[in-house]
Amino acid sequence: MAQKKNTFIYLAAALLFAGGLGWLVFSGLSENSVYFLNVAEAKAQDPAKLASARLFGTVAPQGLARPDGAGDLRFLLEDKDDKAVTLAVTYRGTVPDTFKEGAEVIVEGGMQKDGSFSAKTLMTKCPSKYQKQNRQKL
Repeated sequence: MAQKKNTFIYLAAALLFAGGLGWLVFSGLSENSVYFLNVAEAKAQDPAKLASARLFGTVAPQGLARPDGAGDLRFLLEDKDDKAVTLAVTYRGTVPDTFKEGAEVIVEGGMQKDGSFSAKTLMTKCPSKYQKQNRQKL
């Protein structure tokens, strides 16, 4: 009789653990899921499906403007693989010091109905001066 009680307790504990783990995974993925795409992939998607997305690319040399002066920024984000594919991005907030034409950036926000991207977050990739260079051995 004691053997059946122990088996039942272990089975109940395993079911509770599996159910709790499944709920954590489901709730974490459904609430905070953000697509991470390059520019070409984002342009191929339906804008309504990309209400929350993270894009990466390079700041195009043309189209960089600060129309309202202080906080507004508009620029074209070009695909890393195909420079001809660009996406208009608007951003309002603090701009990193390393932001410039040709900088690799990650923007997080959502696609607008007009096909542009409204960014809430703007991050730049660290400049190459911080990366390990080819150094000669002494």
